[in-house]
Amino acid sequence: MYVTEFVTRSRTTPRCYAEAVVRKFVVSVVAAGVLLPFPILLFLSETPVLRLPASATVIGPATPFAVAVDDPHGVRSVHVYAEQGGARYDLYRTSFPSRRILWQRHLPAATFRFVAGTKTTPQLKDGKARLVAEAVSNDLRGSTATLEREITVITRPPSLSADSDQHYLYQGMADATTFDVSGYWTEAGVRVGDETFRSWPLPGDKTGAKPGRFALYAFAWNMPRSAVPTVYATNPAGTEVTVPLVVVFPAKEQPHYSTRDLDVSDAFMQKVVNELDPGGSGDPVTRFLKINGAMRRANNQTLSDLRNKTESRFLWSQPFLQQKNSKVESSFADVRNYIYHGKKIDQQVHLGYDLAITKHVGVEASNDGRVVYAAPLGIYGNCIVVDHGYGLQSIYGHLSEIGVHEGDMVKRGQIMGRSGETGMAGGDHIHFTMQLDGVQIDPKEWFDTHWIRDHVAKRVEIPGFR
Repeated sequence: MYVTEFVTRSRTTPRCYAEAVVRKFVVSVVAAGVLLPFPILLFLSETPVLRLPASATVIGPATPFAVAVDDPHGVRSVHVYAEQGGARYDLYRTSFPSRRILWQRHLPAATFRFVAGTKTTPQLKDGKARLVAEAVSNDLRGSTATLEREITVITRPPSLSADSDQHYLYQGMADATTFDVSGYWTEAGVRVGDETFRSWPLPGDKTGAKPGRFALYAFAWNMPRSAVPTVYATNPAGTEVTVPLVVVFPAKEQPHYSTRDLDVSDAFMQKVVNELDPGGSGDPVTRFLKINGAMRRANNQTLSDLRNKTESRFLWSQPFLQQKNSKVESSFADVRNYIYHGKKIDQQVHLGYDLAITKHVGVEASNDGRVVYAAPLGIYGNCIVVDHGYGLQSIYGHLSEIGVHEGDMVKRGQIMGRSGETGMAGGDHIHFTMQLDGVQIDPKEWFDTHWIRDHVAKRVEIPGFR
């Protein structure tokens, strides 16, 4: 019995083993033939790319939208919805037959157009919302791509009502106006020609919920009188409403800007180019003209940009001060002809007062405020700028010494530095001027209590003003 069993095993085991090996090989080949394409198909699957126009930031009553989807295999579905206040609202949905294996190839980008808005989705409210677009690729993997964007829902256009006062103006002067704005708006203020002035909630309204607002605005020295100051309000949908102010230009109050010749000596030219263009190339006149032109414009832009550092409150409560015992040597917006060796080489407008007293006199802050600039500034030399709130700022140039730092709070009459002749100064003095929302203005009216009361304080409460 044992011998027979041994013989039987000896004859059958090799064959069984071979057959088993063959069967396993065949199964492996078949399995590989069936399963191998799946990793390849997964590898070849795509992820959609979604695009929205940059202008698609607003949903109104019925706003056209276009979502572009780039996927060479096409899409299985596209879904667009809005999220607001914790709720989701469908705006658009479409789908196509699924192609997991035999998908299409080299398809061009597709654009899906629809109209969304409060007419079809009345649950949307004025304010911010989140727009979400999703697309699923029409291949084996079916990858989902998502695009999100913050949008604004607008159901009501802005509405304006401005004060009915007569606003007496002259060129170079500032003024104030009040107005109410309702509906949905994102920007409101006063526009004069191509210049724009911000508005602020009326003081005392801590929440900003009331419609009452005010704006300090300027009628620039070179603004044509045909330019009418206009209150405006806009929203992201591009809707703008405007109300013109009632403006009067009394002839007797209009300033007369003088023109004067300013002799440029060799010593002054060398002083300017050596200080403000050290190591520069070219002849002295060319360098001087670059300083007096391009550098002047760049410096004035730096000053204008300081409007972004203003505070949304009045930092002052008294009239502004002219430097004590100062003599005005040059007035606001004087036209200067620069004469060199008997020939006119340049012309510029001087936007400020040149105040002379004695050499290295202490420079007084014209009013309470916060220092927003204290450093050299090209043609202005060592320069200090003080913010007084609501875009109103005072500027002090040509200093020999700066005694304050950016961020310091200063008091009316406080000594902030010493006068000098840095920058484009031909002698020791203080260049003093003011600007409103980046537009340089004539300071003289701000020294006058009655003017402040008639043009600002009667319309806007200035805490503690007397």
